[in-house]
Amino acid sequence: MLLDIIVLVLGLVLLIAGGDFLVKGASRIALRFNVSAMVIGLTIVAFSTSAPELLVSLNAALKEAPDFAMGNVVGSNISNLALVLGVACLFGYIPIHRGTATRDWLTTMVASILLYLFVLDQKLTSWEGGILFGCLVIYLIVLLIKTKKDQVKLDYTIEPDKDTTFEKFKDLLLLAIGGACLYFGSNWFIDGAADIATDLGVSQRIIGLTILAIGTSLPELFTSVIAAKKGETDLALGNLLGSNIFNILSILGITSMIHPLDVNQIIISSDMLWMLAISLGILPLMLLRKRLGTPSGIILLLFYVTYLVTIL
Repeated sequence: MLLDIIVLVLGLVLLIAGGDFLVKGASRIALRFNVSAMVIGLTIVAFSTSAPELLVSLNAALKEAPDFAMGNVVGSNISNLALVLGVACLFGYIPIHRGTATRDWLTTMVASILLYLFVLDQKLTSWEGGILFGCLVIYLIVLLIKTKKDQVKLDYTIEPDKDTTFEKFKDLLLLAIGGACLYFGSNWFIDGAADIATDLGVSQRIIGLTILAIGTSLPELFTSVIAAKKGETDLALGNLLGSNIFNILSILGITSMIHPLDVNQIIISSDMLWMLAISLGILPLMLLRKRLGTPSGIILLLFYVTYLVTIL
């Protein structure tokens, strides 16, 4: 059991590190080709930060562990809006922007409902995955049209006078290391989780909805808490909703296109309804106030604790 936990933790560390390396390397390489910060932020950064969840779900599907794949995404979406947002609200106020309350929340709900309708037959087929991914492309095009260039700021820059051959090589190396970390990390993460489930006699659904979901949501949790402490919470809710959109449209879309997924009936009749309810529950919190604070955080955390109690 101890060895399984070590493998799981090492896999998670590699996943988080791999995602960071991939974002930095890919962003800096794109900047050299004069790709705008807006395009990089909405595509490369968004896809790279979803890479850990994608590799975990894809590996789970290929290893015939569909409950891990679906549980990871559904559980992550619940964790993002109940656990991560709830904790962030306790550390600072989260302002509500008009675009967040309309475009991002609406897209999250539509994507969640579409996924629910697709899996009612307990399958997510390749063509359904193609539709999900197509919706993501449309969503990104709309963002590209409506988002102004100066609204997207990257953490990575290129200084022409310091852009040596070594710097270019370093970025390529970061890209390669990031990919390797994601590959091995996802394998170890899935293998460790599967062995723990076997040792404890717990279903893959439970492990996917808890350990895998919370594990892959840790980067969002750390980022949101640090941002809240610093008072830099302007995009916190929008980023979490965006993460949920990518989880459904990108991760499940790509995974099911490569390997169709069988979906556990309990996930459909219980966990996905929780995901829809929590996503819907965000709306009145946004409409009643122009910002989310401690009361909203407590409500969201109570939602999450209640959910955990029901599944455990």
